[in-house]
Amino acid sequence: MKGDIKMNYRELGNTGIKISEVSFGTWAIGGAWGKTNDTEALRSLEFAMDQGVNFFDTADVYGDGHSEELLAKATKGKEDKIHIATKFCRQGDIFDPKNYSYEQVSKYCEDSLRRLNRDAIDLYQIHCPATEILRDGSVFEVLDRLQLEGKIRHYGVSVETVEEGLICLENPNVKSLQIIFNMFRQKPLDELIPKAYNKGVGLLVRLPLASGLLTGKFTADHVFEEDDHRRFNENGEAFNVGETFAGLGFKKGVELADQLKWIANGRNSMASAALRWILDQKEITCIIPGFKNVKQVQNNLASLEEKSFTNEEAEQILRFYHENVKDFIRGAY
Repeated sequence: MKGDIKMNYRELGNTGIKISEVSFGTWAIGGAWGKTNDTEALRSLEFAMDQGVNFFDTADVYGDGHSEELLAKATKGKEDKIHIATKFCRQGDIFDPKNYSYEQVSKYCEDSLRRLNRDAIDLYQIHCPATEILRDGSVFEVLDRLQLEGKIRHYGVSVETVEEGLICLENPNVKSLQIIFNMFRQKPLDELIPKAYNKGVGLLVRLPLASGLLTGKFTADHVFEEDDHRRFNENGEAFNVGETFAGLGFKKGVELADQLKWIANGRNSMASAALRWILDQKEITCIIPGFKNVKQVQNNLASLEEKSFTNEEAEQILRFYHENVKDFIRGAY
């Protein structure tokens, strides 16, 4: 399943690791995005790697570790070429300091290593912890210890808000931030993105398509499957509201997406255009869209061949965010 996509690579902060600017997240193949198919997931992972993708993001709670196990199968024999980032803390109480003790984090880490069938985790991330945990900072000392033990190579944080990202940047050993950033969530452009870049901290962008809104394929009457978080977490019932539809709510999100469909003019699709807009930001290390099949991998990789946005187009998108979007985003961000 070879193709002729030309992959580009960007350095992950100051780690010395170069990763594909289009990489992939594995939440969808683990669960909580509707029906999954392991055979198709493995085919998709193989196809992505054949196209030059060398970085995948996962977590211990994606399918209760299932996505980690799928990555172990897909990357067997390629461990030195394919970089994996995983995450921890959401198996426990994210507000309880004991959840971030050396004993507990070490167990999380060893469990992930076992499922990934690896000797060390390339990038170990705290998975959207409570803000107070980051402010306290003790968890970073725990991660320093795991790094000295050789269990992890680098560590970073997946954050929900700009404030949390700025707190993390105060720790010199944080090598990456995973942020929600897309045409509907542009706040990180003001301070967090330039500050991280100047400090040599990598930036991984999750939810680059705002839970699918920026594909432009949904209508307001669409109904998601019962086990899809886009059905059960629209208003933050299960976890942070910003993780679903950028915090906008579905119907409002569809309305706003319809107003952005012009970005596809002269480009392959609205989705690949939305991804291209993120890649146009030189400070971003990579995007990590999700996928469940080969076709979705292909569609996301198409962003590599899209033309960049002009200054006028970029200004129009920024103005649209300020005038039409930001006041409707719910929750802290």
